[in-house]
Amino acid sequence: MLFWGLSFIWSAVLLKYYQPITIIFIRLIISAAFLFILLHFFWNEERIEKKDFGLILLSSIFNPFLYFLGENYGLKFSSPTIASVIIATIPVFTPLAGYLYFREKMTSINFIGISISFSGVMLMLIKPNLSLNTDLRGVLCLSGAVLVSLFYSVTLRKLTSKYSALIVIAYQNLIGIFLFLPLFLIFEAPLIKTIVVNKEIIVSILLLGILASSVSFVFFAHSVKLMGMSKTNIYSNLIPVFTALFSFFLLSESFSIQKIGGIILVVGGVYLSERTKRIV
Repeated sequence: MLFWGLSFIWSAVLLKYYQPITIIFIRLIISAAFLFILLHFFWNEERIEKKDFGLILLSSIFNPFLYFLGENYGLKFSSPTIASVIIATIPVFTPLAGYLYFREKMTSINFIGISISFSGVMLMLIKPNLSLNTDLRGVLCLSGAVLVSLFYSVTLRKLTSKYSALIVIAYQNLIGIFLFLPLFLIFEAPLIKTIVVNKEIIVSILLLGILASSVSFVFFAHSVKLMGMSKTNIYSNLIPVFTALFSFFLLSESFSIQKIGGIILVVGGVYLSERTKRIV
């Protein structure tokens, strides 16, 4: 969640130079190369069975393809903090998907924690006059990313029950490259020639590809395998906390009392959500 929180900062930096599809396309190339190098040296005996390639393809359509389209275009029309706040609503809806597909159980304390954390997210999103603190286009794109992530969690849970998180994410990102390739060639490839590559671009895209698109997704997929969909996605509420902090220090975003209050609620809600004691 720390790396994903920072990914909104790195993406915001890159959006000054490139369009969303270009950023996603390049970070997936870096990520896939990095992950397959790791597989070659440390997990070279693991293979995906033919019968599961359909599920891998479906999972890749959900994420990285549809999810990253929603997230990056949402970020284009909003600030890093607001974008991360909307993405952090994923845990609010995940328990329903977890129950419907896997009959995962959630305690009363879990739901109380989710509610408190969600209220913190809303506190950071809504202005005192009850208006949205961002462009509606950004909200719609990011809401689409949230919806897609629920379907992705279901497919990811099925895949990680059979395979290591590393090989699942490696193949998803490899397939994602080919899904984005036509869009990149048609809409954005001509524009990339006009950009002069500098240190800021290189550092940001490497951090996105290695940490945000590789390490974080492997950690997340392994957590889904160990903890289940619902409890793992609860930690998504920490994303806007990290994004707000680093946006303040790196991008000079304002850090109001409202944001501080939202962060406190988010962290408190995550803590309660992880309590395993049942309330009868």
